[in-house]
Amino acid sequence: MNGQLPLLFAAVAAFFAVGGVGWVVAGALSDGQKSARKKAVMSASGGRKPRKAEADSSQNRKKQVAESLKEIEDKQKSAKKKSLTLKSRIAQAGFTFSVQTFWIASGVLAILGFLGAFMTGQSFLISGGLAIAAGLGLPRWFLSMRRAGRQKKFTAEFANALDIIVRGIKSGLPLNECIKVIAREAPDPVGPEFAKLVEAQAVGVSLEDGTKKMVERMPLPELNFFSTVLTIQAKTGGNLAEALGNLSAVLRSRKMMREKIGALSSEAKASAMIIGALPPGVLAIVYFTTPSYMTAMFVEPKGQLMLLGGAMWMGLGILMMRGMINFKH
Repeated sequence: MNGQLPLLFAAVAAFFAVGGVGWVVAGALSDGQKSARKKAVMSASGGRKPRKAEADSSQNRKKQVAESLKEIEDKQKSAKKKSLTLKSRIAQAGFTFSVQTFWIASGVLAILGFLGAFMTGQSFLISGGLAIAAGLGLPRWFLSMRRAGRQKKFTAEFANALDIIVRGIKSGLPLNECIKVIAREAPDPVGPEFAKLVEAQAVGVSLEDGTKKMVERMPLPELNFFSTVLTIQAKTGGNLAEALGNLSAVLRSRKMMREKIGALSSEAKASAMIIGALPPGVLAIVYFTTPSYMTAMFVEPKGQLMLLGGAMWMGLGILMMRGMINFKH
């Protein structure tokens, strides 16, 4: 029994020695696994940081775009509140004469209308009415017609101008060079308007202010969209070629929609033209076939008042028919 005690103590010592070595090895392996897991967690968190930064950058850009749109909308509302002056109408029609010249021409037309009516035997009341119509109505009507025709031509050619800018930017040209190309190559009125923008930039006017002046001379939603895109791109950055390409596609779609609406409403427009032309046409036919029957209408005061009343009612009817067939799009 006494001989076995040393063996027993040796076995116990060996057991504890082996267990200690195992515990040390297990601890080292555990520390290695923990460090590996820590590195994995750190790398994962490090991978999420760029995503978070990217999301923050996107949010900031959206916020900047929203602020820019709100600022532009406020400026447009304040501009709409201002009444359109005669000087602005003259500029939008493409003329360069002054307001004083316009009023002088209106006065000359009024005098000619009064003298022409009075010398043909019309009463003072009819002559005065014709003078007012010739002096106030005819010049403003001509100005409005010229302004509408100029805006129509600009809208028809503006999408091609945007395509020139898109192709130029994609090929590496700066925006200012693309605008100069449009100013040289585009037909009237797109070319002259962009030429004024180039001249304004040459004297130090910023692109944003230049496009705003351009919108004042040509108040069209298409040009307003173009100015808004340039303003936002200058403040927040982005792909200008893609934005202008999308705008060009939208403008072409709007043009197709206008043409489709015009085709669908052509029958109503033809009916309105026929109905509006019937009374003066019948009057002219009766006057040339039997002049004695219609002479009293032009000579007698009652007949003149009847003609004036009929002209007023015809004008109101034409305005109502025009409002019925003028579809907003």
